[in-house]
Parts: sequence; structure tokens; C-alpha cells
Amino acid sequence: MKRREFNKSLIALSGIGASLSLGVIPLSVNAARSITAFEAETGEDAMNELYGTTSAEPSEAISFKAPDIAENGAVVPISIMADIPNVDHVALLVLNNPSPLAASFEPVTAGATTVGTRIKMGKTSQLMALVRADGKVYSATSKEVKVTIGGCGG
Repeated sequence: MKRREFNKSLIALSGIGASLSLGVIPLSVNAARSITAFEAETGEDAMNELYGTTSAEPSEAISFKAPDIAENGAVVPISIMADIPNVDHVALLVLNNPSPLAASFEPVTAGATTVGTRIKMGKTSQLMALVRADGKVYSATSKEVKVTIGGCGG
């Protein structure tokens, strides 16, 4: 091996080692998820798979931001804020999607929780944010997001 190639390899390995030790690159990805919940065909079925119940207590402590009109249903930005202690799970349902469960999060910190993502919406639909804390399931007021084709507004 030539000296130049050796030095390049050494620098690359040093960078990877430093990234791992600083936590920039996780050693394991916590991607455990309920496959059956993501495959559910109705919002109630997805909720039952996730939480074992189809009822959620409405809460003013949960809010989410979503556009009123999504000009591109393939990339709709959503953020959910929950000012509830001990949140251990957050989910987002898009009720008119073929698979209503659009996102599922398990926060790693206690206290107020904020999650954000971009989802795909096939057509205009109601959104529903769900939060589980201390074994109880809470929901945010649902919001309708209108999906337009080509940004025409109709």
C-alpha cells in the first residue's frame, strides 16, 4: 500500500471513530415500529394497533402546524407540539390516506415534546395528532389540509 493511500484511509477511519464517539453517527438506530399499525386501512385500526384503544382524550396542550393548502402532496411539512409531561409516543394520522398512520415517534427526552416531519398526502384529508403520556392517549383537534394538484388552489 502506498503511503498516500494509507494516510487517506487513516484520516477516514479517524473521522468515523470521532463521529461514533461524539454520537454524530449512532451505533444503533431505534427503528422499532408496529408494522401492522402502518399497514392499517383506517385511523381507528392504526390507533388500536398503536395504543390498544380507539379513543383518545382531546387536549388543548397538543397542537400542530400544517399548511392549510399543500401545493405538493408529496412533501407536506408537519410539526406536532405537546406540552404534556412524560410523553412516550407521538403519532400522526392522515385519515384519507390508504395507510392513515403517516408518522410515529418515540421521544427520548421528558417534558414538552416537539416533533416535525414531512409526509405524503394523496388527497385532501383531516390530520389527527395523537400523544401517549402516562398510559393515557390524547389527541389534538384535527385539521384539514387541502391538497391541490399543481398548486392551482382548486
